[in-house]
Amino acid sequence: MLHSSSRYLEESRVYFRQAHDELAKGDLSQASEKGWGAAAEIVKAFAEENGQEHHGHRQIQSTVNGLVEQTDDPELGSLFEYAAGLHRNFYEDWMSTQRVQWGIAAVERFISKVEPLLS
Repeated sequence: MLHSSSRYLEESRVYFRQAHDELAKGDLSQASEKGWGAAAEIVKAFAEENGQEHHGHRQIQSTVNGLVEQTDDPELGSLFEYAAGLHRNFYEDWMSTQRVQWGIAAVERFISKVEPLLS
């Protein structure tokens, strides 16, 4: 099934809500993965709108690199690294509750910076 940028944006919002739900339940692994998903999906929305490939980690990271250059906002790269850390935590489950909370807050800030760039 093909996705439009609006579908990826909606998926980002759903994953972000789920991250908070999983965090409230104490499932740090799932909260982490949903946080990662929220960040990755908004990157896919941006890539989709700009005709860029976005079907793998390398392409998603390339889009983030482009966003940093386009906006001259290096914080975007740093915030996305928090999201990538959450993704790693899904597999390793080593982060404390506070670290996952911080990561999800970073994802929220990342989304708040990328969403206005969408049409």
